[in-house]
Amino acid sequence: MASALSEVSALVTGGTSGIGRAAAVELARLGARVAVSGRDQQRGKDVVAEIGTAGGSAEFIAADLRDAASARTLAGRAVEQLGRVDVLVNNAGVFPYGPTEQMTEADFDAVFGLNVKVPYFLVAELAPKMAERGGGAIINITTMVAELGTVDEGLYGASKAALALLTKSWAAEYGPRGVRVNAVSPGPTRTRGTAAWGEALDQLAAQGPAGRPGTPEEIAEAIAFLAGDRASFIHGAVLPVDGGRTAV
Repeated sequence: MASALSEVSALVTGGTSGIGRAAAVELARLGARVAVSGRDQQRGKDVVAEIGTAGGSAEFIAADLRDAASARTLAGRAVEQLGRVDVLVNNAGVFPYGPTEQMTEADFDAVFGLNVKVPYFLVAELAPKMAERGGGAIINITTMVAELGTVDEGLYGASKAALALLTKSWAAEYGPRGVRVNAVSPGPTRTRGTAAWGEALDQLAAQGPAGRPGTPEEIAEAIAFLAGDRASFIHGAVLPVDGGRTAV
């Protein structure tokens, strides 16, 4: 029996750690050939080795994503190495925290550059090619903060709210041509990036029905579901994977 994502090629941005790494590993486990992008060469080699040891297929593409040019370059390299991109996971992002008055214009541009501009131009490059072939899937990673008014998270939340809206717009634009566009909205998740939060992460997660932080692997399960044929009737959805945090 063929694996769920056999003969599928996937690009995962920010795929060398946290949710992105877990997504790359899960997609490969299901049979996809995965291109993992990131800035850290060693982390990239490590995740490719992990996938290879498990019997999967993966390649690392070094990329410092920040603007349209870097997004277009990554898209081109992914197509060169994979032959085509059937699944795009827009995971790379930055999440600065702090009062509005302490955020600089450079901070603003960096957050919107990586969190909004890069996914926008990756989709601009790859979605039309998916549409020409009559199918594909795009999964954007947002956050529960895009739906809540929270102290010190306005800049990050606003960038991800923009990505949530783009998810719906792209679903309307490319869905009729066979490209499904959806988003996964994680809640408090224990990753290398959130390790510095310490007990604050547990306290935040305790406010939701699950009562605990999520794991990258739990988020990756949702990403893989939306990438596959079992989600064939899902377009423009923002799937909360937040332990119920936004439900209460």
